[in-house]
Amino acid sequence: MERLIKIETKEKVQRICELATYSPYEVWLSVDDEHLDARSILGLFSLVGKEVHVVVEDDVDRDSFNKLMDAIEAK
Repeated sequence: MERLIKIETKEKVQRICELATYSPYEVWLSVDDEHLDARSILGLFSLVGKEVHVVVEDDVDRDSFNKLMDAIEAK
């Protein structure tokens, strides 16, 4: 499962990293052929200003994924 988002600020990077750290499943960010573990904050800072795909495994509950995405996209 995946959803496209734009990472506008370093604060959004920090929010993604924090939410991924406490998520009961793995969360990845994908740009082109590059996949980054969303728990690795240093790698994520290179994504500020870019559109990325938030990716989780297909067996993750859709409601859980939607709640994660709502939290990521909250301002």
